[in-house]
Parts: sequence; structure tokens; C-alpha cells
Amino acid sequence: MTTARIDETAETLVIAGAGVRPSAAELIGPRARVSARITGGGKTWKATFPLRASRWGGAELPLPTGQYDVRIADVDLDDLHVAPHVLSGVRVELDGATARIAAPIDPVYETVEGQATLEGRYVASAGGTENAVFFESFYGRSVGCNPRAIDRALAAQAPDVVRYWSVVDLSVAVPEGAVAVVEGSPEWWRARASARLLVVNDWLRRRFARKPGQRVIQTWHGTPLKRLALHRPGFDPRRMAAVIKESRRWDVLLAQNTYSERILRKAYAFFGRPIWVEGYPRNDALVTGDRTAIRASLGIEEGERVLLYAPTWRDDRTEMVDFVDAEKLARQTDSVVLVRGHSRTLDAGRDRAGARVVDVTGYPETAQLLLAADALITDYSSVMFDFSVTGKPMFFLVPDLAHYRGELRGFYFDLASRAPGPLVTTQDELVAALADGTAEEAYAERYAAWRAQFNPRDDGHAADRVVARILDQGLVSR
Repeated sequence: MTTARIDETAETLVIAGAGVRPSAAELIGPRARVSARITGGGKTWKATFPLRASRWGGAELPLPTGQYDVRIADVDLDDLHVAPHVLSGVRVELDGATARIAAPIDPVYETVEGQATLEGRYVASAGGTENAVFFESFYGRSVGCNPRAIDRALAAQAPDVVRYWSVVDLSVAVPEGAVAVVEGSPEWWRARASARLLVVNDWLRRRFARKPGQRVIQTWHGTPLKRLALHRPGFDPRRMAAVIKESRRWDVLLAQNTYSERILRKAYAFFGRPIWVEGYPRNDALVTGDRTAIRASLGIEEGERVLLYAPTWRDDRTEMVDFVDAEKLARQTDSVVLVRGHSRTLDAGRDRAGARVVDVTGYPETAQLLLAADALITDYSSVMFDFSVTGKPMFFLVPDLAHYRGELRGFYFDLASRAPGPLVTTQDELVAALADGTAEEAYAERYAAWRAQFNPRDDGHAADRVVARILDQGLVSR
């Protein structure tokens, strides 16, 4: 007989059985996996699965939310069931060989009535009274990008300011000294209402209601090549209305360069309000950072060549594009290949595996990956405008260029004539370009012109300049 239970004190899933001790037991999810500690043997055995894991050399954190396969060698788990348990780090239940991990929110608050009650309190509250900042990056799926860099500078310059971070679950690590608030929880609604300043890098959701004295800084998340918002192909009155409604919630918009300033102002009808052109805070690390520790946390040995494959998402698919066979590319180029999916593919996809392949889609900070890489392989992603701060080579794998440019999105300029690196359409062409020792020299003039236009303010001090403006304008107090 096999049984299962949750040990609430240890925050573990415990499965026990009789007979021969299993050789292995794992809990396998799309973005994380843990092995059980197996004890006993002979008459009985016990497999204890931790509901926490350490990734990238960091602290142990609760497992990311999602559906996990429970695998115990030679054991039938179909009859096992454990009702939902809300622990401090996760909410977990077991149904046969499937474990469901969710954020540790009381289920009563996830009902229609529960969320309506919390939202009603939020709308009715006076708010905007706490000397605090509410940060959110990519809808709480990560704690990175420009908001994180601003958080770090603010913590140094105004340590008494409370810093809340909106996260989808507690597997998302927040910066030292910050307070994690899980989206949809009572604490999340309260912090969102009480903070005097919100710093976000994407749209506000859940019917944001501005409180008296509350301000919003929209940092955005990249210099655009592909057309945005009101500039997207096709006439869609509902989309246009949503864009204008959203941009009216912002008080300040951050731009990496004057090119972005012009586009973002028109694409979001952001007229009559300030755009701060200060460079991107997230790129400060590309000037001041040390890549040695980053490479070590990824398990990369000294002297290894590192290629970062980081394509953007596609409007017509939920998962990351699969134009690269990462394991084959690692063999062809004698490199370690880092695979970085877009934040919008984080939930839909599953980590890729292979010899000398590291899936870093869930890695918290893209800038650190750019620092660790020796070369970038991308397509239409705005990461191209960040990586150029490093001066390292870029390669553009664009087999769907005509479709993307002509039907999906459209571009603000012709990538083929201005790209600071070769455009290729197949993996074989990519390998040849990577091996071409003359490519950097051939694109040197383009690269210099690119940096002059897009990176003049990416000098390592953008976050300090943004925080100085925040404090000078009294958006929060020291």
C-alpha cells in the first residue's frame, strides 16, 4: 500500500510505501525539478520531496507554480490523493501522479466573490499614503529589468522607503530588504493602494485605480524595432481604446534614447507628460558588472565560449520559437548555449535540456546573461539595443523575416540595412557566420553608428539619475 501526506512543518510532500526501496523519485515541473530523499527499505520506504529548490546558486525558494509529474521508480501512484494544503511558501495538492503547486493564497480569495471583495476594498481605500514604492516587472513573473535596477539605486539613496514587489508566487526572489506581495493576495491589494509611487515595466492590470497623491513611472522594457500599440498593423478600435486608457495611467515614461522617446510618445499617445531619456537602468550592469560570478552560477567553466540565444515572442504562438537546435549548435561551435525565452513564453514553455545547453528563461536578470555571453543570437528582440552596450558581436537568425515584418508586426526601420551583425536564415548559415573571423570588422562601422544612436546614455549611471529625479520631485521621501 502506498500513502501520501503533506508535512506542514517541514513543507514537504511525503509518499510512503511497502516493499523494495525505489531507486529514484522526482518531482518534475516545466521550470523546476527536485529529487526526493528516500529512506527505509525492506518492509517500508519513504520518499520525501522538498517543496523548495535553489536555482542559479541562490537561496532555496518555494517551487514555481504549475503542474508537476511525480515519478517514483516502479511505484503506481494512481490512487494517491492529497487535499490542498496552504503552506507559507506554496499551496500544494496531489491527484494521482500529478502534484499541483500554486501560490500560498487562501483559496477563499481566489473565488469570484473573494477577489471582488478585495478589489472593492482596494477601490474604496484612500491609499497613496505610505512612503513606499510598488514595483512590478513583466506582470510579476520576474524581478528584474529597469524596475530592479531602480530598486537597487533607491535602496542605496533612500533606505527608509518601503519597497514592495509584485510577484506571481514566492519562487520569484525579491531584492534584499524588499517585501514580496503575491498577486491577488490581500497584501498585494493593500500595497498597491497604499504606495505613493508605482514603478512598472508593462501594462497595469486588474483595474488599476489611482489614489490621490499616487504616481506611476512606466519604465517600459526595450527600445522598439517592431511596431507597438497604436502603430501595430490593422485597425482595431478596441485595442486603440485600451492603449489610450492604459497610457493615461502613467505620469512618467522612461526611454533609453531619443529614438525611443519619439516612438513611444506617438505609439502610446503619451502627450503633455514627461519622458525621461536617461538610458536604461537595467543596462548599468553591462558597464559596471563582473561576469565571473554570473558564469559560475550558470555552471560555465573558465575559458568556455558562451552563446546566448534570445528570440522575441510571436503574436501567433504561445511558446518560444524553435529555430535553433541548441544541443547541435553547442557541438557545431564548441560552445555553451544559453537559451532565453521571452517573458511571455515563460508559462507556456518547458526548460530545454541537452549537453552544454542551459535554459535560462527563468533566470531573473537578462542583463546578467548579456554580460556573461560572448555573442548574442537574436531576431527582432529589443535585447539587441541592450547588448550593443557591451560591444560584443551579434547575429540575427531571422527565417521568418518576411512574415514577421509584413504580417505580424512590421518594423520602424529596415533591419537588414542597419543591423550591426549578419542576418541569417538557417542554423548552418548561423554556424558559418559565427566561424567567420572577418564578421566583426565587416560590421564595425554599422555597430559604431548603432551605439551612437541607441546607447549614448547607457553609461552605468542611468538608475542613479532616475532615482535622483524621483527624490528631487518628491515622488517618495528620503
